[in-house]
Amino acid sequence: MNSVQLVVARNDLKTSKIIEAPLPSIAQLPDDGLLVKVDRFAFTANNITYAILGDQLKYWDLFPAPEGLGIVPVWGFGEVAESRHPDIARGEILFGYFPMATHLVIEAKNLKRSGFSDGAAHRQNVSPVYNAYARVKGDAAFVGREGDYQALLRPLFMLSFLVDDFLAENEFFGAKSVILSSASSKTAFGLAWLLRTNRKPIRVIGLTSPSNAAFVKSLGCYDEIVTYDDIEKMPSTSPVAFVDMAGNGDVRARLHNHFRDMMKCSCRVGLTHQDGAPDGENLPGAKPRWFFAPDQIRKRAKEWGPGGLDQRFGGAFSRFTADIGPKLRIVTGHGPDAVQRVYLDSLSGRVKPDEAHMLSMAR
Repeated sequence: MNSVQLVVARNDLKTSKIIEAPLPSIAQLPDDGLLVKVDRFAFTANNITYAILGDQLKYWDLFPAPEGLGIVPVWGFGEVAESRHPDIARGEILFGYFPMATHLVIEAKNLKRSGFSDGAAHRQNVSPVYNAYARVKGDAAFVGREGDYQALLRPLFMLSFLVDDFLAENEFFGAKSVILSSASSKTAFGLAWLLRTNRKPIRVIGLTSPSNAAFVKSLGCYDEIVTYDDIEKMPSTSPVAFVDMAGNGDVRARLHNHFRDMMKCSCRVGLTHQDGAPDGENLPGAKPRWFFAPDQIRKRAKEWGPGGLDQRFGGAFSRFTADIGPKLRIVTGHGPDAVQRVYLDSLSGRVKPDEAHMLSMAR
């Protein structure tokens, strides 16, 4: 048997192909090794960010590929097909970070009742969150549509949750409004939902394209919706914070030049727009900065103690999915060709904003 994989050219993300690689026998697995059959996974614009930052943030290191190629990481579910670990049985269901492939070999380490980590040497240059696998067999929160929400929304909502926490901790840097670019993206409307639910009187303004404005309005997360063409029509006398979900250098420059000293915080989170624009060192207003989620996780884990972050996040996530989940249209796809098509559509911005893709490389 072979593993089927979708690989992309690291220096040209528009170039992709399907390849096969031989599967190891159980005797060929490393000590405490698992052969996991990847069941299904989510694919969103956030996966494009992983690819764009693959070299910079070591995402390409997670799942080895032939020279010059990379495998885009995805969040999803897998089933243990073979195990050399004495305490992990075949049939265990795992939730975590997988390749766009039919199989993955994991070296299970740090085993707990709730999960374990992949101890493979090539995976140790990234944040531990990307190497963690939850054992979810029998957990209703990870079954069916609720499971789809976990894969589609949980990783993104964690980022939303951490940005919300960061802004609130810093009292929004004196801003009265928060502007979110790419307002139709899942990370953006997760943050908007948190801000509008918990942070009044902070106003939440969503920037979007005219074609996505109706969907953004239907979410009910934003106090105001502005299309990109109308940036310069926004009142500029009140202090604002900008959370950049797309990395569009032109949009960032227009906002800074429009608000100037009223731009109190400019926080870069996503990078789905491939324009190679500079960070904006010389723009008026606050200097653009990257938000690095693992730093906020470490900070809050220390301050809130064991389980504190998970408890706060879990409650917010449950309320968010109950409110927003039904407004998404979950689209499934099976087989390498379907996965490749969704990847290319996402890369080119052709995915409809209300669509949420759950995919499988298996035919």
